[in-house]
Amino acid sequence: MNGPVSRALADFRAEPGAKGWLKLPFFQDGSAEAVAAKVDEVVRSGAQVLPPPEAVFTSVTLTPVETVKVVVLGQDPYPTPGDSHGLAFSYRGSRRLPASLRTILAEMAEDLGHPMPKSGDLTKWAKQGVLLINTALTVEAGQSGAHMKFGWSALADQAIEAISQRQPAVVFLLWGGPARKRAALVDRSKHLVIEAGHPSPLNRLNDFRGTRPFSRANAWLVEKGLEPVDWRLEP
Repeated sequence: MNGPVSRALADFRAEPGAKGWLKLPFFQDGSAEAVAAKVDEVVRSGAQVLPPPEAVFTSVTLTPVETVKVVVLGQDPYPTPGDSHGLAFSYRGSRRLPASLRTILAEMAEDLGHPMPKSGDLTKWAKQGVLLINTALTVEAGQSGAHMKFGWSALADQAIEAISQRQPAVVFLLWGGPARKRAALVDRSKHLVIEAGHPSPLNRLNDFRGTRPFSRANAWLVEKGLEPVDWRLEP
């Protein structure tokens, strides 16, 4: 019997906006089913997997490949129940914003002259063509990085390659060492790559703040004749 993540995968396959993503080898060669089955085994063992199964594929559900104009690559979901909902860095918890997200939003506010948002829910970005994808789509409660070797990373890599090949002009915001390694997958003759250090407070180089990725991304999109992203999370 299929487990909850396998069922979520089947539901994603039926989504109208999934058509472009389903052309990736990850969804064609059985990899997606194999990874989902592996996660379902963890669920059957009694461990709590995050985000909830119905939110595992939120990033590729909310942002069809043909709508992508900005890519933000994260690592894996927040390991605290209630915090993650399937979008990289996005937060729906009830406590203080996670440190990395707080740094990102502080940079956004300073860069664009907006007030610092109280919300950490980045759904509005995703609906505007900002792909917020993690290199692992699942994690176990209290165990950050637990599913990094489950095979999810093939999806992130193939997504970046496909976007680079298919889309005419995309901004790739690559923050931190693991994300920056993916720069090699991007055709820089077509796309803009903005690299920076990770927004985590554990980043001793502190080379994220002041990089102004949001205004730079929008200026480039406008130059290419595309709609800029409204990065504000609140009216």
